[in-house]
Amino acid sequence: MNLEATLETLFSHLISGNRVASRKLVEALYDDGLPAEQVTREVLWPTLENVYALHRNDQLSNLAHHYATRLLRMLVDQAQARYEQKDRRNRKVCLFCGANEPEELAGQLVADLCEADGYEVFFAGGGVANDEILEEVQMHSPDVLLMFASTNRDAPNIRQLIDTIREIGSCPNLQIVVGGGIFNRAPGLAEEIGADLHAKDPSELLELLSAGVGVRHERNVKRLRSRNVA
Repeated sequence: MNLEATLETLFSHLISGNRVASRKLVEALYDDGLPAEQVTREVLWPTLENVYALHRNDQLSNLAHHYATRLLRMLVDQAQARYEQKDRRNRKVCLFCGANEPEELAGQLVADLCEADGYEVFFAGGGVANDEILEEVQMHSPDVLLMFASTNRDAPNIRQLIDTIREIGSCPNLQIVVGGGIFNRAPGLAEEIGADLHAKDPSELLELLSAGVGVRHERNVKRLRSRNVA
């Protein structure tokens, strides 16, 4: 696969609303033997990020943005049906994201990949109030609370949610993970607001979730030490 050419061609099909050409391009990748998970991580995800960034910077019209995000959702749905479902990890993830269309789509993409990787996933999307998220965490007792593809408007609420969870202390082993969105655009923000882990994309996220317990513990120790010094 010529990745650069593939990304450029798919982008052109998407922003022009060419449904047939978009499907044929991705189906050709499957026919060439590429796993759906790889197509999602290396083609669909970076294309979604590119569409979102261009629209956010007023370099893409609303029409082109709508075409692209709707077609990408179709392609993400079709890819999910092809994923190989790995053995269950007996780990539970509650996933939330920003409330706009691109963030919702990014959250769905991540939820699908996490589920295929063996996690039990509860994906609620965006626009959920902190008190409801807190109730859900207390009810499900997840191993991971994941905030992926959040916007700058979400950051203060996420900070408040993390502080509340830490203060209550009812889920001492909960990993709080953030990724994508504002956390990619603002280096250091994830650690500043008290998240245990930060992943820039789905591939890094899956790697960190597999090896993140030690990181969570180390960061919590540092946080406790800093509070004691203060």
